Amino acid sequence: MTSVDGDEGYPGELRVWVTYELNGEELSINYRAKTSKTTPVNLTNHSYFNLAGHGIPTIYDHEVSIEAENYLPVDKTSIPTGEIASVVNTYFDLRNPVVLGNHIENKLTEGFDHNFCLSLSKQRSPCARVYHRPSGRLLEVETTQPGIQFYTANFLDGSLKGKGGAIYPKHSAFCLETQNWPDAVNKMEFPDVLLRPNEEYNHTTWFKFSVVKQ
Repeated sequence: MTSVDGDEGYPGELRVWVTYELNGEELSINYRAKTSKTTPVNLTNHSYFNLAGHGIPTIYDHEVSIEAENYLPVDKTSIPTGEIASVVNTYFDLRNPVVLGNHIENKLTEGFDHNFCLSLSKQRSPCARVYHRPSGRLLEVETTQPGIQFYTANFLDGSLKGKGGAIYPKHSAFCLETQNWPDAVNKMEFPDVLLRPNEEYNHTTWFKFSVVKQ
């Protein structure tokens, strides 16, 4: 894909390549980009998952863990405030698995829509794990990106119909969007989001699906 210089106000001709590769139980998504002028680049994938199966109305029986010691608090418009906060003694401590239903209903009633801060090494690293105990289905995520946005479909309201006429209500799915930290272009203390000429943006995320025998 090519975005011409000045498209939507962004400088530089940006060329982007996205490669999906399925190897057994693992789906990898590789993102590459090059630019003719310095410009912000932050590519991700916004797939919705429900390990209970298509059309199941909630994800409350899913167990989630995210390997992050810090997260980004947000303002009323869901933009990061600039603070890099520890997850210790907060509702955002997902280093050990939590059952989403108990966590959302009793702690975060609106659900998650937050960036969790990962390793800055740019090396392939485990970052998230979601387990659906009734079916045994397990999703494990690894990435080279410095952040992961965990979103629990807070803004779905049942007005959208999908395959087979299925309705998608609030909290009927989740997203694990590996990426740079949101609003990094305006936060100097966040990881650099600018791509420069003669550089290549190159990041990969891996989704591994399996079934745990009970």
